[in-house]
Parts: sequence; structure tokens; C-alpha cells
Amino acid sequence: MRPTYRRFPKPCYHKCVFSITTNDAAWYQFREWIEYFGVKFGKITIAVAPNYTSQNCSSCGEVVKKSLSTRTHQCKCGCVLDRDENAAINILKKGLSTVGHTGTFGLDPINAWGENTSTFSEVILSKQVISVNQESPRL
Repeated sequence: MRPTYRRFPKPCYHKCVFSITTNDAAWYQFREWIEYFGVKFGKITIAVAPNYTSQNCSSCGEVVKKSLSTRTHQCKCGCVLDRDENAAINILKKGLSTVGHTGTFGLDPINAWGENTSTFSEVILSKQVISVNQESPRL
């Protein structure tokens, strides 16, 4: 007599209620790692919304609709790039356009005196440390 095996249904991650939450958690962890290694290696990281980065033309800015199966970006302006390369250029432009306008910060929080600044990110402002350095009276 052959043993009978009960077949369990394959997990349907695409239909699951938690699939969106799981996907968001993965992207959040990916972003955390990027920010961590950015600080570790002295690089500034800026979060950029990925909306329409592969649809917009990196040369002229016009929206070029394409399906996910289309791997080449071709615009009327003559720009022909790989879809991912076009998106990477758009993400770089978005990131560079926000520098200085959002909560970006330098990686080395040292002021002109060579001391740490009194306000770091995520620090309660009432606990600021005031520098006691003063300019030399002989200047």
C-alpha cells in the first residue's frame, strides 16, 4: 500500500494581507543598512521617493509610459538608456536637488573650534551643551 501524502497549498504571498507589510519592512531594513554603512564609510545618504523614476526621461523630464517588460527607455528627445540606468540618473537628480533643503546633515559634526556641535540629530534641545571657548583677546 502506498503512503498518502497530504498536499498543503503553496503560500500565496501575493494575495496575503501581510505581503505589503512584509515588503515595506524589507525596504525599511534595506534603508537602515544603507544609512548605517553610509555613516560608517563617511558617505551622506538621502532617502528619495522612487515614484516615476523609471518613467520620467532623465534628459528632458517627459513622462514615457512603459510596461514592466520593457527594459529600454526610449524618449522622443532621442535619449536611449537601459530602464534601470535611467531610473538611477533620476534618483541621483532627486537626491542632489534636496541637499540643503531637507534634514540632511554633515557626517562630521564639528564646528569651527574643532569641538563637537552642541546639537546632534535626535537630541533633546533643552539638553544642549554650550561651548565655553572664546576668541583670544589678543586678536
